[in-house]
Amino acid sequence: MKKNSFAGHSAIIVANTLFGLGVPVSKLLLDKWVTPMGYMASRSFFAALIFWVIAMFMPKEKVERRDLIIILLGGVMGFVISQTLTAWALVYTTPTYYSVVAALVPVIVMLLAALFIGEKITLLKFIGVVVGITGTLLMFLKVGDNGSGRNDMLGILLTFLSAVTWGLYLIITRKVSDKYTPVTQMKWVFLISAVITVPWALFGDGLGPLYSSAVELSGVLEMAFIVVCCTVLGYFLIPYAMKYIGATTVSVYTNLQTIVASFVAIIIGQDILTWDKPVALVLVLLSAYIVNVAAAKSS
Repeated sequence: MKKNSFAGHSAIIVANTLFGLGVPVSKLLLDKWVTPMGYMASRSFFAALIFWVIAMFMPKEKVERRDLIIILLGGVMGFVISQTLTAWALVYTTPTYYSVVAALVPVIVMLLAALFIGEKITLLKFIGVVVGITGTLLMFLKVGDNGSGRNDMLGILLTFLSAVTWGLYLIITRKVSDKYTPVTQMKWVFLISAVITVPWALFGDGLGPLYSSAVELSGVLEMAFIVVCCTVLGYFLIPYAMKYIGATTVSVYTNLQTIVASFVAIIIGQDILTWDKPVALVLVLLSAYIVNVAAAKSS
């Protein structure tokens, strides 16, 4: 176990609680105030601004060229692609369906680790994968009867692709997370993200009513929460946690995000509770637990 692992576990718990709260808040924003790319551009631009200002008051940290490429690639995979897919997923499906599929991240990380770095898939890990896939397939089969989103099937598919790119982010950045401070990493992650998403929003989909005279205080507060809590603080805590705990363990805590997002979405009326959702959630969480146990035994 790495030194100060308690700090790592605490950081990732806070991060995933914020991410979980961010799912229904993002749904509110996307339904009324911003386009998907306006949502992404806002997060990228303001997060980049905040991290670069913070970096001005910290000791300068030189980043090796090879590591900078990895950090930038991580920004493209873990934020631009993953979160753009998330934004579009929340346009089409509900926070509950989104968050249940997102809980597959530990399984996806395990499969990607086997594919790219040759990590062995044991029988226990295989069982975990099967259980997780069963939970996901259950949702696919039931969305036609119980779906409350615009196109739950498409939303679930986009969520799965988002989880894959997030898993890739955790794998490719785990070594550089040990070498550099979270602020150094995140200022580059959000700079490349802003360079990509801001022009895309301005000259493509537009930003949305949040940036017009129709704006209301509720929209501003919702975006402020997403930028400050779910983007700046959340993405600061991820590389901080990875200094003390592994990528697989970090990915397992995604389950907390699932529980928080589902509970809040149902409470505020963004979704309805149907029998398939808790069953699928139990199967996916069980899958993540099995994979984590298997990873601990093989380490």
